[in-house]
Amino acid sequence: MIDLYTWRTPNGRKVSVMLEELEMPYAVHPVNIGKDEQFAPDFLAISPNNKIPAIVDQDGPGGKPYSLFESGAILLYLSEKSGGRFLPEESRARHDVLQWLMFQMGGVGPMFGQAHHFLGAKEQVPYAINRYKNETRRLYGVMEKRFSEHEYLAGDYSVADIATYPWVGRHERHEVDLADFPSVKRWFDMIGARPAVQRGMEVPPDG
Repeated sequence: MIDLYTWRTPNGRKVSVMLEELEMPYAVHPVNIGKDEQFAPDFLAISPNNKIPAIVDQDGPGGKPYSLFESGAILLYLSEKSGGRFLPEESRARHDVLQWLMFQMGGVGPMFGQAHHFLGAKEQVPYAINRYKNETRRLYGVMEKRFSEHEYLAGDYSVADIATYPWVGRHERHEVDLADFPSVKRWFDMIGARPAVQRGMEVPPDG
């Protein structure tokens, strides 16, 4: 059993989508970041950076409980635990997936997140808004070119797609019209039609 500590964010939903795709049993523990629950001492013991998501694998390495934080690390751990699903074994294909996963971790997530923040901030800072909106659109352009030439980010459906989809799911919040990026929209609609993705994107349910 996996204990998943999460909230209604793209990073949190990466992991619930992955768990649903793997059909791996898990228990959801909501951590309401709007109420600063991520700063509770018991959560800090699991996630030293006070960020969701985090997991505790009750049957971790050596059969002992193992806690893990950082969404990218969790995706790779779950892939390994499942025998390598959604991450190829062959070196070239594996690193194709890993580089696009790092593209999400180092680019899509942080930049889209900053666009969300400054566009929705009470104090409007034009320089910051323009900087992060422009970088967000640049990253969409990178994905548009990729998806115009490839069905998925790297080879077959992989952890890179699982990591990126929830962030693109907030395109309206960073003021991007997917009609401007038709290849991204084709990919987004295809991923969103997967039943496991639909289930994972509802964890924890909005309310």
